[in-house]
Amino acid sequence: MRPNLDLWPAPVYSTKIRVYFEDTDAGGIVYHANYLRFMERARSDWLRKLGVSHRELAQNEHVVLVVRDAKIEFMRPARIDDELLVDVRLNQVKRASIVFGQTIFAAPAQEPIVGRESSAELLVSGEIRVAALSARDGKVAAIPQWLMEKIER
Repeated sequence: MRPNLDLWPAPVYSTKIRVYFEDTDAGGIVYHANYLRFMERARSDWLRKLGVSHRELAQNEHVVLVVRDAKIEFMRPARIDDELLVDVRLNQVKRASIVFGQTIFAAPAQEPIVGRESSAELLVSGEIRVAALSARDGKVAAIPQWLMEKIER
């Protein structure tokens, strides 16, 4: 079932990812688990755009962000050499967790013709809940206030 993206907030970040041979199975189709990797890359790049790295967060704040659960819906497979557009949305932000809405589209082969909408096709959607944990003992931790302020901007 295709999600109603009109109910999701607008993306806070988007990135393009090329599908390489290493991402595919013997048939040249993206292996299902690799979509999670693509989503992780987009979330990590979004954090970097905010001026935050996972390493610095762990070293300086003793907080790590880990995937708590994931719900993925596959509509159509991507194939070798495809260019994908991976979006990151903030569906819910709490003190110790964030629910991301993420989509992966097949990027259009060319720029859309004037007056015609983009031909980008939704391939995969997912809701990924990320929890903040203490890097010291693995227990639930609050997302640092300064990071919450950056996220809420």
